[in-house]
Amino acid sequence: MRALYFRELSSFLSSTIGYVFVLIYLIASGLFHWILAYNTNLLEGSEADLIPFFNLSPVIFLVLIPAITMKSFAEERRTGTIELLFTRPISDFGILMAKYLAGLTLLIIAIMPTLCYFISIYYLGKPVGIIDGGATFTSYLGLILLGSVFVSIGIFASALTSSQIIAFIVSMFLCWFLFDGLHLLGDFGQLGAMDYVVKYLSLAFHYDSIKKGVIVTEDLIFFISVIVIFLYAAHAALKTLKR
Repeated sequence: MRALYFRELSSFLSSTIGYVFVLIYLIASGLFHWILAYNTNLLEGSEADLIPFFNLSPVIFLVLIPAITMKSFAEERRTGTIELLFTRPISDFGILMAKYLAGLTLLIIAIMPTLCYFISIYYLGKPVGIIDGGATFTSYLGLILLGSVFVSIGIFASALTSSQIIAFIVSMFLCWFLFDGLHLLGDFGQLGAMDYVVKYLSLAFHYDSIKKGVIVTEDLIFFISVIVIFLYAAHAALKTLKR
């Protein structure tokens, strides 16, 4: 599994895919948070915090993460190399986890440079250091957990088809629906007592909870559970390919 993990990570970093993902994320984030005169600009905020950054990043990930995960298994199926992969002395679960962890590693690599945002706001605040470090830490944790869910969804979508385009569309829709779609559905107020339940099942509900600066066990369990569900579904999809 270790060899496959490094092969997958190397395929991201030795090609333009990984660098394009990181650059687009950092450029888009930099433009909206430091240059453009928009409500996401950190310099125009009335408080020293990174709330605009943590609000915008999931929107960027909705597009970028499906784009980097769409080829995980779809390309292997299209080229026929999936059969060779199955002949290796590694379990289906090991193959799945190697690809998932490679995508997760790339996600963390992309997020790490944004720590300079925290440092900048820390010293730009009046007085210096007024930013809430605890809330910022939990928000970063929430962002990584949310991105981890998106990666698992992308891996699942890629395992369903040999078309990268279809995998991208399915992944992006599922990410949007589970993150924002369910939350919007609950906000409509048309489901009565079920409104809260629907909102509770959305990723945005638990992400917003973590952004408040408090790590609640049920939020962690929710994110981990969704990751496990999609990885299990992807594993089931892989097993059907061997029949």
